[in-house]
Amino acid sequence: MKTIIKNKNTISKKDNLIILANKNTKLESYDLNSDEKNYVKSQQKNKQEIIVINQYSRKIIIVNPNKNKVGNLFIEKIRCLANKVFSELKEIGSISFKNLDIDNIDSYAFIEGLSLSNYEFNNHKSKAKKGKILTINIINNNGSVNNSEIEKINESVKLTKDLVNTPFSHLKAADLAKQAKQAGEKSGFKTTIFNKKKIQSLKMGGLLAVNQGSIDEPTFSILEWKPKKAKNKKPIILVGKGIVYDTGGLSLKPTKGMDIMKVDMAGAGTVVGAMHAIASNNIQKYVIGLIPATDNRPSGNAYAPGDVVTMFNKLTVEVLNTDAEGRMILADALSYADKYKPELVIDLATLTGAAARAIGHFGIVSMQKNAEKYHEDLKEIGNMTHERLAEMPFWDDYDNLIKSDVADIKNIGGPIAGAITAGKFLSNFINYPWIHLDIAGPAYVESNYGYRGKGATGMGVRLLYNFIKNF
Repeated sequence: MKTIIKNKNTISKKDNLIILANKNTKLESYDLNSDEKNYVKSQQKNKQEIIVINQYSRKIIIVNPNKNKVGNLFIEKIRCLANKVFSELKEIGSISFKNLDIDNIDSYAFIEGLSLSNYEFNNHKSKAKKGKILTINIINNNGSVNNSEIEKINESVKLTKDLVNTPFSHLKAADLAKQAKQAGEKSGFKTTIFNKKKIQSLKMGGLLAVNQGSIDEPTFSILEWKPKKAKNKKPIILVGKGIVYDTGGLSLKPTKGMDIMKVDMAGAGTVVGAMHAIASNNIQKYVIGLIPATDNRPSGNAYAPGDVVTMFNKLTVEVLNTDAEGRMILADALSYADKYKPELVIDLATLTGAAARAIGHFGIVSMQKNAEKYHEDLKEIGNMTHERLAEMPFWDDYDNLIKSDVADIKNIGGPIAGAITAGKFLSNFINYPWIHLDIAGPAYVESNYGYRGKGATGMGVRLLYNFIKNF
């Protein structure tokens, strides 16, 4: 599962080899006999994009992308071709890589796709094999691939995937906080963890209400990366929903699908992964992560439909559905973020089935308030990383859908525009430029999704890392 990326100046006749090429590339220097050269030419004529030559002692894989896509879509195609190449490597532990069409084919994207493909989650298999250690030797690296950066981003994505894939039996709120702390110790960010007593003293009513039905205490984690030469005085704050397991509470979910409700902390997992990537790559930006965490269970003490909850910012919320719990804990964290006077706040959450139904797993539903320019920049980065944003309208008309007869607002807006009304609910707790990312669709997939794999995808880590790096 570990990928090591090195530079190398020469190729030996024993090296397994990946060559990025085009139909005009001369391959005379790569020890192909006449039959192999003819085979390559015939495959190129048939527009085969991956040509595998098995020389018994080694493999030579020639990648010949058809240019039927342009711009960022072509770059994503390169990542996806790398994933297909990865399936050819099997037991191969070391491969040399040479790009002979550097003007047209993005080396970084290919290495990224190849390294991200090298992931398995087998932590709970008694007879599991150790994950593959893959070494990629880049021949005459021209600087287009920053080996250290891509290794650390890859490690951060895998950290997020491990967190999201871990079952509730092994990841309670306290465990999530501990994992965040360990990630900080490894990469360099500081972690402060509030226990239940501290959360009670702060009167975080939303987080405490959701936690009422649990025998496990909630946590509130603050992840801080503040380099001495940070280019922004006001922090960028990332807020992640940390529902480590969601039954729906007294508004109980149906049995089908409840087995994957361990993934309801994917927003928190993404924040941990992004903070790890930012700190380990020493990005000179001031960034804070906030993670409210609990499970949502229907015990005799659980909060109930019809309850009114007083939130951290003193607003009152009529709870009409206890399964709309993510917004309750996020709201307290968003209010808490105000104390830092942030430049921008981005929250991430597996918040609504409505978002997943709207666009599937192909992108992230987004909304913004007072952050139009930042949101456009984030969209651009999303296109580059292929973690794309689908912006929803945020018209004032939707505000009426969450008005309550007995409290300031209610926690659901009815049968229409569920993703938007969830965003509207959260907007009552902000006083700064804000972007809301609903990752319910892409955070976890039940069939293979290219280099993102099956299960947790780690979607959002590369998006946030690149956005903050270029902020």
